[in-house]
Amino acid sequence: MRLKSRLRSWFAGRTAGVTPLRLIAALAAFLALHLPAHAASKADVEAQFRRWIEVDLWPEARQAGISSAAFKAAFAGVKLNWDLPDLAPPGFPKPKARKQSQAEFSSPGSYFSEKRLQGLAATGRSLASAHASTLKRIERTYGVPGPIVLAIWGKESGFGRAKIPHPIMDVLATKAFMSTRPELFRHELVAALQILQSGDIKEAEMRGSWAGAMGQPQFLPSSFLKYAVDFDGDGRRDIWNSVPDSLASIANYLAQKGWQGRRDWGFEVAIPAGVSCAQEGPDLARPIADWAGMGIGRVSGKPFPAGEGAAPGMMLVPAGIHGPQFIVTPNFYVIKEYNNSDLYALYIGNLADRIAAGAGPFRGAWGDVGKMLRSDVLGMQKALVAIGYDVGKVDGLPGYKTRRSLGDWQAKNGLAPTCFPDASLKAKLR
Repeated sequence: MRLKSRLRSWFAGRTAGVTPLRLIAALAAFLALHLPAHAASKADVEAQFRRWIEVDLWPEARQAGISSAAFKAAFAGVKLNWDLPDLAPPGFPKPKARKQSQAEFSSPGSYFSEKRLQGLAATGRSLASAHASTLKRIERTYGVPGPIVLAIWGKESGFGRAKIPHPIMDVLATKAFMSTRPELFRHELVAALQILQSGDIKEAEMRGSWAGAMGQPQFLPSSFLKYAVDFDGDGRRDIWNSVPDSLASIANYLAQKGWQGRRDWGFEVAIPAGVSCAQEGPDLARPIADWAGMGIGRVSGKPFPAGEGAAPGMMLVPAGIHGPQFIVTPNFYVIKEYNNSDLYALYIGNLADRIAAGAGPFRGAWGDVGKMLRSDVLGMQKALVAIGYDVGKVDGLPGYKTRRSLGDWQAKNGLAPTCFPDASLKAKLR
């Protein structure tokens, strides 16, 4: 029965001769019986949080090998952080789904702040000298060049100088209990308990970002357990206070992800007009000598290194023909394991080149791209899928499979391939 009908039925015969005050009281009684309970208060959620720790989380932690004493000590001072993003507290209104109508990817050029890159490169060169012996030992041990390690260190934490604001247990416990992705953070919370129990770091020093990334390399706890190393020989893996441990842990991460020694990360190139941009992607690798045979050459004018000719390389055009173009090696995709973004990996590669050899910005200019509505790109992806193209994720973001599908479709329909979504394609691709 609908609320209006129930209200009419409930009050039938009850309101004759009733004073206004009694009528208000009767209405309040009805609403208390028939409307949903009010939203939980913060105090309610805090109480649920404490019960969740003891009843729900503790059995999982115990199964993972955490002792009762270590568990109690770890949670003695933990509190919910209500200021973190992406929270969904129980009993509170659910977060609104993000609309896909806004332009959610910006022009790639804005990512490469020249002032910032120059500053990081200058500091990186100074630190390369200061830590030369450590970096040489790291390169011998893991096969990863020092400039790559320094570039990641600089990008992630300003070479360890950035303020790392949050007690990591507060962040992970909050997000495991009431974030929009609780299972992810629950796994990381148990990993953090294992780190504390190991004695590598005291809880007071175990600090991280709002997303749970810790220390100078910005490792999640599960990554710490897999890749962090004690490189200064003090018996502890300390990525918060030890530079050797931080740098070696970064290198170990890359090495275990498949870094190929004696290979570069990639090269900025010029792709001739007669060579289609719709050939990018790690699944379309070919020997670098083959790319050179098509007329693709380095913008520096230098030949590709002799050792690279027979090795595989991949075309990369992150802005289609509207930006810098690259031939990258498998090491580029290893860098992406650290942060799954083409722009991040390009940033690290460029910064490493600046630290190692005084390189400058990419020669190709980033065009005026990135202003498309995400919903429009999503429509193009759906249209391409409908005619048989593999665009990767249908999410409104132009990854390499979307870019090359657009380029191939353009060529087959008599258009000059641009390999990037633009407004002129909206009406044509339906």
